[in-house]
Amino acid sequence: MTPHDLIPREAAPRAQTPHDARPADRRVGVRFAAASSGTGPLTRGQDNMIRCIRTSPPEQINKDSVWPVPAGTSVPAALVALRLLVERHESLRTSFPAGPGPDGFPERQVVHPSGRFTVTVIEAGDRDDGQLDTMALESGRADVAVALDLTAAPRVRFTLLARGERLLRLIAVVCHAGADGAATAVLIQDWHALAAGRELPPVTAPTPLRLAAAEQSDHGRRKAAAGLRHWARVLGTGPQTVFADSRITGPPRDHSALMVRSRIGADHLAAVCRRVGASPSVVLLAAYAALVAHRAGRRGPLVMSALSANRHQADLVDHVGTLAQDALILLDTDAADLDQLIGRAKSASLKAYWHSILDAEKVWRLVEDVAHQRGSRFARQVVVNDLSLTVPAAVADAQPAATADPELTPLPGPPLPVRLMFAILRITGSLDFVLVACPQVLDPEEAENFTRALLALLAAAAEGPVLLADLPAVLGAPGDGREGEWRLIDGSWIDLAAVRDLLHAALGEHRLTCTGGELVAEVTTADPGLDPAAAHRAVVAALPGRDTAMAPHRYVVRRTAPDGEEVEAGDGRDPEITARLSALTGRT
Repeated sequence: MTPHDLIPREAAPRAQTPHDARPADRRVGVRFAAASSGTGPLTRGQDNMIRCIRTSPPEQINKDSVWPVPAGTSVPAALVALRLLVERHESLRTSFPAGPGPDGFPERQVVHPSGRFTVTVIEAGDRDDGQLDTMALESGRADVAVALDLTAAPRVRFTLLARGERLLRLIAVVCHAGADGAATAVLIQDWHALAAGRELPPVTAPTPLRLAAAEQSDHGRRKAAAGLRHWARVLGTGPQTVFADSRITGPPRDHSALMVRSRIGADHLAAVCRRVGASPSVVLLAAYAALVAHRAGRRGPLVMSALSANRHQADLVDHVGTLAQDALILLDTDAADLDQLIGRAKSASLKAYWHSILDAEKVWRLVEDVAHQRGSRFARQVVVNDLSLTVPAAVADAQPAATADPELTPLPGPPLPVRLMFAILRITGSLDFVLVACPQVLDPEEAENFTRALLALLAAAAEGPVLLADLPAVLGAPGDGREGEWRLIDGSWIDLAAVRDLLHAALGEHRLTCTGGELVAEVTTADPGLDPAAAHRAVVAALPGRDTAMAPHRYVVRRTAPDGEEVEAGDGRDPEITARLSALTGRT
C-alpha cells in the first residue's frame, strides 16, 4: 500500500486451519501477444513513482487487492481473461530499463508487444467463505512485500484460489509504477467483464506513451512549470506544521484506521450539495478542513495534500497508468460558516488540481530548498484521497450489508507517512470513508469522535448554514495537547522544547531565545569551520521527523581560540537557494 492510494478492506478473522492442510501450489505460464508496442520518455507520474520505489519498501509501493470473481468462472477462463487484460492495457506490459546515469535511474518506458507471465494457482480445498477470505487477504499481504522487477513486464502479479477448476478468489498485486488505485479500479472492471465473457470496446483513454508525449510538449512543459510555481508559493507561505500536540515525538507511526458507512450520511451529503450547489467532493473537503482546523486549535491557512488529483481531468479518468502526484491545496479556514468555506474549497481545490502535474525531481529539490529557507520541512500532515469515482461498483456492492447506521469498523492501520488522512470511498447510496490517524494527533477514541463529528456536521449543514464558531458543540473543545512552550511562528505551531532538542542534536550546547517570533540560537565552539551557514545546514539536516521544531532564524556563533574569541552572526541561508526560490515565487 502506498501514500497515494487507500481502498481498505474489512479485516477477516484468521482461519483456524492446520498449516499442512494446503496442497502444493502450482504455477501456470501465460503467454500474451498484443498489437501495440513502443518506447518513449517516462510520464511525470512514472518518474515520481520510480523515485519512491527506489527508496521505499515494496509494501509501501505495491497494492494488493482481492478482485471480484463472476459466478461460475473456471480457472482456464480466468487465465484467458487475465491474458486479454494484459494485452489490452499497455501500462501492464511496460518495463523501465536502467538508464545510462551512474545511479541507473530509468529514463524511458518500454511497452512490450509479447511476453510471458506466471499465475500462481492455490488449491483451496474445503475451506468455507470466511476461511477463503482470510486466505486471500493473507496471500495478498505476503505477496505485496515482494518487489516487482522494474526492468521486466508485467506490472502485476496474480494468484488464484481454486477448488479444482473452479475459481473462488483472485488476488492481484499491482506495481504502482504500472497502475495507481484509480487505474486498478479500471482493471478490476475490465477483468470482471472479460471473465464474464463480455467483449470490451477499444481503449480510448490516453496510454502512458501518449501522456508522456503530451507532457513533453511545449504546453505540457509550461503546465509543469506553472505547477512548480504553485507549489513554491504554497510551500513558501502555508503552515508547515498543523497540529500542536505534545504527543508528537517523531515520525508518524502506529496508525489506526476506521471505516465508516452511513446511508443517512449520504442523504445528508446530497442535501448539502443541493442546498449550496457544490459537488460532494468539495463539501466533504470543506467539512474535513473545518474539523481539522478546529482540532488544531487554529483557524486560518491550512495546507492539504489531495491524492488521486489528476483523475479530476476528464480525459484521464479512465487512464490506466500511474498519476501519482499530489495536488497541494491551500485553504483559508477562517470563514464565518461552512457554506463560505465550501465556496473557498471549490476554488482552492480546482486551482490545486490544475497545478498537480509536476516534474518530480524539481519538486523534491523545491521541498529541500523551502526547508532550508524557512527552517521547517513540509510533510503530508493532512491528506484527502477522494476515490469515490474510482472504486468499482462491483467492489462496493460486494460489501456485506451494514449492521448499524453509522457502521464503524476498525481496520489494520496502513504504514503511511501522514498524520491524518480522509479517504472517501463512496458517496451514492451510502457515504463510505476511512479515517487514518496517527495516535500522536488522534488516538482511536478521538478518531472515532472525529468521524462522528463529520457526520453530525453534514446533518446540521443539510438544514442550513453552520457557523464555524459552533463547532465545539459538534466536536468538543480543541484537545489540550499543547503542554509546553508553544509558539505560533511563521504560520506553524512550534514547541520551543522540540527546537532545543533539535539544536542539541545538531549543534550540541547552545542558548535559544525567542523574541517577537524570531528564533535565535547562540553557540560557543572551538570548531573553526562552524559558522552560521554550517550551523544552519546541520540543523536542517536533523529536521526530518521533528514536525514541531524548526531551525532558528539567526545564529550567533562564538568561536574560541587561544588568541581570543571571534563572533559571527547571520541567518545561515544559502544565497543561491534564496535566489532560486525568489525566481519561482516572484518575491524578493
